[in-house]
Amino acid sequence: MTRVRHSTDTFETGLVWFRRDLRHTDNAALYYALKHCERVWCVFVFDTTILQPLIEQWQLRHPGTQAQDRRVEFILESLRELDEALRARGGGLIVLYGDPVDLVPKLAGELGADAVFANHDYVPAAIERDEAVREHLADAGRTLQTFKDQVIFERAELLTGQNKPFTVFTPYKNAWLKQLTSFDLKPYPVETYANRLAPLPARLNRQLPTLEQLGFAPGNLGQLELPAGMSGAQRLLDDFLSRIDSYAERRDFPAAKGPSYLSVHLRFGTVSIRTLARLAHEMSLQPDGRGAATWLSELVWRDFYFMILAHHPRLASGASFRADYDRLRWEQGPEAEAAFAAWCEGRTGYPLIDAAMLQLNRTGYMHNRLRMVTASFLVKDLGVDWRLGERYFAEQLNDYDFAANNGGWQWAASTGCDAQPYFRIFNPVTQSEKFDAEGRFIKRYLPQLAKLPAKWIHAPWLAGAQRLAEYGVVLGEDYPAPIVDHAQARARTLARFGK
Repeated sequence: MTRVRHSTDTFETGLVWFRRDLRHTDNAALYYALKHCERVWCVFVFDTTILQPLIEQWQLRHPGTQAQDRRVEFILESLRELDEALRARGGGLIVLYGDPVDLVPKLAGELGADAVFANHDYVPAAIERDEAVREHLADAGRTLQTFKDQVIFERAELLTGQNKPFTVFTPYKNAWLKQLTSFDLKPYPVETYANRLAPLPARLNRQLPTLEQLGFAPGNLGQLELPAGMSGAQRLLDDFLSRIDSYAERRDFPAAKGPSYLSVHLRFGTVSIRTLARLAHEMSLQPDGRGAATWLSELVWRDFYFMILAHHPRLASGASFRADYDRLRWEQGPEAEAAFAAWCEGRTGYPLIDAAMLQLNRTGYMHNRLRMVTASFLVKDLGVDWRLGERYFAEQLNDYDFAANNGGWQWAASTGCDAQPYFRIFNPVTQSEKFDAEGRFIKRYLPQLAKLPAKWIHAPWLAGAQRLAEYGVVLGEDYPAPIVDHAQARARTLARFGK
């Protein structure tokens, strides 16, 4: 099976609805709209059903201040570049604010668009939204056409020999690689039909809204090394390709420049998955292609989690993939709440955990190895329900994507598909010694520990009060004492899962 070759009717006018695909190149919905319509307009909707809860959540935690969200900033900056690219080709981007269920059909009516084109979304709430839009459009004699764009293989395109969805990654990856053809990685030639982009009507030819108009204040996105838009994605990709040969060796070390840092661009579609998978696949076939092959595996994991969500939408309602683990009894009460707060705020007394959480809170990014280690610590050292950690990451991560976030948390919690066994529990100290041996990452976010030698920085309490004082550290004042004993926590976790 290869990528489905869509056939659509021919329309006089079409409307492309951008969502998580903020690029004008290699975009399935944009390509099909331009190919099958005489004139095409483009729209993006700042969805208030998503933004308003973000604002309310912020105000609960920061009363009296205006909400900040790096993702909204990233989207807005990316939209500026997309708008400029569309205008350079004779069109432009209509930007609306409100509920797309109402606004998209209304705009289609105002423009006289015969069809709305969009790319598939896989989150159940988004699927419900699209069905509501489809119904409203149908009531007016219009159609919604959607296309696969953000994955290589979706839903039931890959099945086991028993014609069932995969639940284990390695067989899925093998099937993914076996089924892959050059057509699956071929870019959509949008430029071929770009002359069909229609100029914006005067009443809709407005400047993009400001952050303040959207209800947000500027955050620190500008201070981070995170360029937005298609050009930002290309810059990061070019940099990564110059060091991809060392990816397999460096990817697990948070102090090293190992990852691609492209996850947020994949999340918002400022780069095409086909571009990345094509490069990874081609380079993996070279004699020195180990780094590219490892990167390709990470891209396949992304498809895997989207597939899992498509077949198991109950996951979006908080269900464990392994239903029998929904019976687990997590720690409750004031002590558990205090432990969760300490984890969120980076004051558990375990330096690698705290540095990772501070990185997340300050930048919206967390290294992948540290996502696993901090998740394991919350669930298996503190005994806190993984759903609380999943939700916190959802609030903080620039690249938050439900499928990958849920999959990662359930993997760490041993409740998911192809998860680590419940008796495999990361030791936060040995993980620190192995992946941040000199404490370079720890010192970056915990400068109060900067004078500690590598021997003591991973578990300061083992140094003793007198030795710590020599390095200017007093536990409980300069840095917390550990809030839990790992060995005792491990025993409790084994008992919890083993019942």
